Amino acid sequence: MQKLFRISCVFTLFFLVDHLKLTAQFHPRIIVVDSSAKAEKRKHLVIQLEHENGGILTGNERAKESLEEAYYNALNVKVGWQTKRGGDMYNQLFNYPIYGVGLYSSTFGLSHVGNPYAVYGFVSVPIRPRVGHRFNFSYRIALGLSGRFNPYNEDENPFNLIIGTKNNVFIDFGGQVNYSLSKHFQVGVGLAFHHFSNGALKLPNTGINLLPFTAAISYIPNGQPFDFSKDDLGPNPKDHELQFSYAFGLKQLDMDNPKKYFKSTLGLFWSRFAGYKWRLGLGANVFYSASGNDRAVAGDDAGSFGALFSGGPAFYVDHLLTSRLYLNGNIGYYLHRNTFNKESSAVFLRIGARYDVWRNLFAGVSIKAHGGKADFIEWTTGYTLDLRKKK
Repeated sequence: MQKLFRISCVFTLFFLVDHLKLTAQFHPRIIVVDSSAKAEKRKHLVIQLEHENGGILTGNERAKESLEEAYYNALNVKVGWQTKRGGDMYNQLFNYPIYGVGLYSSTFGLSHVGNPYAVYGFVSVPIRPRVGHRFNFSYRIALGLSGRFNPYNEDENPFNLIIGTKNNVFIDFGGQVNYSLSKHFQVGVGLAFHHFSNGALKLPNTGINLLPFTAAISYIPNGQPFDFSKDDLGPNPKDHELQFSYAFGLKQLDMDNPKKYFKSTLGLFWSRFAGYKWRLGLGANVFYSASGNDRAVAGDDAGSFGALFSGGPAFYVDHLLTSRLYLNGNIGYYLHRNTFNKESSAVFLRIGARYDVWRNLFAGVSIKAHGGKADFIEWTTGYTLDLRKKK
């Protein structure tokens, strides 16, 4: 997590082929209204093979020592479907993004780290699509699970000081520019950011952060132009909402103590829509930590209310990707915290994803953190109450 909130990058991309006819784009294709009903019904499937190289980030001594001689390479295989008109209004708001799944495989050239893979879901969002341009731009967000790490073991693998589990959360952000070679093929280059973490489920959990360059080739079986025209959506009918949530997880406090302690979170937040894509609000979290019952951890305060609970107010933000799927975040301040429970700073952070599974019930997963250090992974469920006035 240490680089997750601080990484910024600028990159310039150049690729030119001027003797081939342009009839398609990826993320997105040409902005042409296609009146053909047959073309409209055909799925705009996109298959992409992407290579990654370099960009290992070592922000502390443990990472520098563990990755000193590493050389990073990876491959991604992605299959996605471009959304179209007539569905969720957020398809239009985000320029008809591509949703899909991907398979990631990598190597660091170090046996003590392993050769991790990941399976993930992603969304790729076009950036200001323009009519008749060979080049097109997009950004993507991906979340999944990884495996095949060689975790730290004091006796069998003491050189891996950064990851304590074989399976970890995989987080990906990236940007890409593509150039259309023909109606079926495109090439592209870009920059990505990856983060691997187990959310302090098992120590060590320094995590791995990567900032690789990428090169890709894409195949579009349906070579038809895409209809990017938009309708007038009118004002957002939603207004004020109230969210009730409960989350739980496990946390290891110290490498010398292998015990995992149960943690849970209660949340209550009021929010209001700021346009279609954002909800902003205020509320509070109360955290329970079973480590407060352990005298070896909490000392003489073990079992007391103050040792078991902490919490405080927080700022609330949602970034809506669809009518049901959204990214959720918080910035909070402890009115009471327990340093023995690794609540190391007065400010706590949260970033994750949630999905409305049925009516106003939602479920999701997030990482709670202090600064750049993960606290624990929260598995969340909750209910949203619509506060708009009924007419």
